[in-house]
Amino acid sequence: MTQHTPPAPAPAPAPHGALAEGGTVFAGVLMLVNGILAILQGISAIASDDVYARIDTYSYKINLTGWGWILIVLGVIAAITGAGILKGAEWARAVGIVLASLSLIAQFLFLPYAPFWSLIMIGLSFFVIWSLATYRPARSSTP
Repeated sequence: MTQHTPPAPAPAPAPHGALAEGGTVFAGVLMLVNGILAILQGISAIASDDVYARIDTYSYKINLTGWGWILIVLGVIAAITGAGILKGAEWARAVGIVLASLSLIAQFLFLPYAPFWSLIMIGLSFFVIWSLATYRPARSSTP
């Protein structure tokens, strides 16, 4: 007669694990949507320079057409990365952290032109960085 021992229970996930996992999906959606919005924001800056306020004494003043192209490029890359995060691509987490960091800096520099929007985007970029940095997906043991 053989004795059957039940398998050991799986360790409980860290309390922030579920939050980070859900946050990662949310971060992927945010990056995808933020990328699309950045593209639209960039098109607005390029198409009509009078969409945003004119700032005469701003230290980091740049032509709004230049800002528009920066936002379009970051937006396209962010949208692709957001889709990669949603598909679970390993490369997308690292690229997402870098892009969210660049977005945070770009939005800080864009503060005089759209302060309320920039502050919201800075907060969302911070959340994306945290979420992507703390989430550790379970690795399967099968090859």
